[in-house]
Amino acid sequence: MNSRTQFESATGADGVVHVTLRINGTAYRLPLDPRATLLDCLRETVGLTGTKKGCDHGQCGACTVHVDGRRVNACLSLAVMHEGEEITTIEGIGQPGALHAVQSAFLARDAYQCGYCTSGQIMSALALLGEPCGPKDADVRECMSGNICRCGAYPNIVAAIQHVRGKS
Repeated sequence: MNSRTQFESATGADGVVHVTLRINGTAYRLPLDPRATLLDCLRETVGLTGTKKGCDHGQCGACTVHVDGRRVNACLSLAVMHEGEEITTIEGIGQPGALHAVQSAFLARDAYQCGYCTSGQIMSALALLGEPCGPKDADVRECMSGNICRCGAYPNIVAAIQHVRGKS
């Protein structure tokens, strides 16, 4: 059976595909339009609105999530592609009173202004901690270049990341 035949057999007469997505440690069995992006699935179907829709073209990074530990622009990825993978959103990395170190550093360093890009910035910063990235501020800026802050909080974002990296 080829992949197209498998897809057609998994798709109901109404065009809906039933997919199980593992999001923040919880399995969700979801009826999805096969054209639904991961971003729209997270926000509209699952109700996790921390991941933001910025440009819908993969240019701003506001929709950054982790898929199996890699950062991904959720607006560019179809939800059905992620069955069997671990998806982590901003809601999955810390809770009030028990923030992740990156979240705490963003608060302590005022690494946000309007806050719209903050969840994507934090998810990218968290991924950066496990990626090869040089020690300098310029290296961090390069590694974070896929995330735009329209308010211009870049110096504070870099300071927060460098603090967590122990390089401040």
